[in-house]
Amino acid sequence: MNRERGVVSWTWLIVLLIGVSVCWAASPNEERHYYYRGRPILSMLANRMVASSVVLPVYGNVYPRGFYHVHVNVGQPEKPYFLDPDTGSDLTWLQCDAPCVRCTQAPHPLYKPSNDLVPCEDPLCISLQPDDHKCESLDQCDYEVEYADGGSSYGVLVRDFVPLNFTNGARHSPRLAIGCGYDQIPGSSYHPLDGVLGLGKGKASIVSQLHNQGLTRNVIGHCLSGRGGGYIFFGDGVYNPSRTAWTPMSRDYSKYYSPGPAELLFGGKATGIRNLVVIFDSGSSYTYFASQPYQALISMLRKELMGTSLRDAADDETLPLCWKGKKPFNSIRDVKKYFKPLALSFGNGGRAATRFEIAPESYLIISLQGNACLGILNGTEIGLQNYNIIGDISMQDKMVIYDNEKQMIGWGPANCDRLPKGKAAAS
Repeated sequence: MNRERGVVSWTWLIVLLIGVSVCWAASPNEERHYYYRGRPILSMLANRMVASSVVLPVYGNVYPRGFYHVHVNVGQPEKPYFLDPDTGSDLTWLQCDAPCVRCTQAPHPLYKPSNDLVPCEDPLCISLQPDDHKCESLDQCDYEVEYADGGSSYGVLVRDFVPLNFTNGARHSPRLAIGCGYDQIPGSSYHPLDGVLGLGKGKASIVSQLHNQGLTRNVIGHCLSGRGGGYIFFGDGVYNPSRTAWTPMSRDYSKYYSPGPAELLFGGKATGIRNLVVIFDSGSSYTYFASQPYQALISMLRKELMGTSLRDAADDETLPLCWKGKKPFNSIRDVKKYFKPLALSFGNGGRAATRFEIAPESYLIISLQGNACLGILNGTEIGLQNYNIIGDISMQDKMVIYDNEKQMIGWGPANCDRLPKGKAAAS
């Protein structure tokens, strides 16, 4: 999930089998829904729809708000919810009145769950469980999601309608598996939203479910504007693959969107820092380097700033490292000349390396005090071990694409202030 003010922002999904099964009875007036768990019967319709896409506007920013959200409608009649778009986890869940044991402040009333429970032996449920799990109740799927900041959601899987506008002009309401979260513990970087939109690689992710129903390709992407807002998309109909730099997803880290090991470049030159395990995570507002490359980066930045007018701003607690000038800065443009661009260079199995450029605008913020603060943090200090997380700040003003069918990650510069021309957005 997106995290605020540089607190832990990486969201790997840990799903545990819950020993005690929790059920609720349908009210006498509540209709019981039945769901066909195969592909669409009309193969011609599936073939026609598979080329379509969904575009969802994104709201928020890295700073000062600290997180992004998308607007998703769920249910019949449909009701709105604000969800955190997270490529670091699979499960989509809503705070849920089942009833709710512990729920945090949210912008909308709690989700009223359908009574279409996902059985424990359903493949979607199995994909969220440990390998050695055993079903305590065959009728339902219990889940627990734990995030790196200590937050968690406990609940059950249900199926419900998720109305979406497609870019071919059609509107469909697929029945998707989502989590009814009736017990939430807020983490250290909590922010008030209705739940999480899981965009990971697993079977339970929204895009995987849409693909399995023949509605989109198994491709997701996002375009986050440095001025705030942007959009996410499902499917491959909103970008030109020939104008995108591509690199294969790592087979060694197959659960996450990882291009594998990278070399860090500073000012276009090699630093000798290699074999960085990199993971792209839209659920993280900031970027995190493991301790060794982080300390090396700090040393290089300090060396470059010697002899300039910039000084450490120890009294600014916005982020761990900030610099002040002779007068407050108004924008990154005021300090850009002092900072060199970074890049991560990914090998392509013997082919020419692909670079992910990180300009000063993609690793600095201007605090409310008018100081320049480093938006790359020490991930080892917060338990991320030797992983390096590329967060929202470093993906701004780029279209980043995760093609789960071709097992490729792509990116390229983009205008993220406007939705793709001629494409429909979900209401």
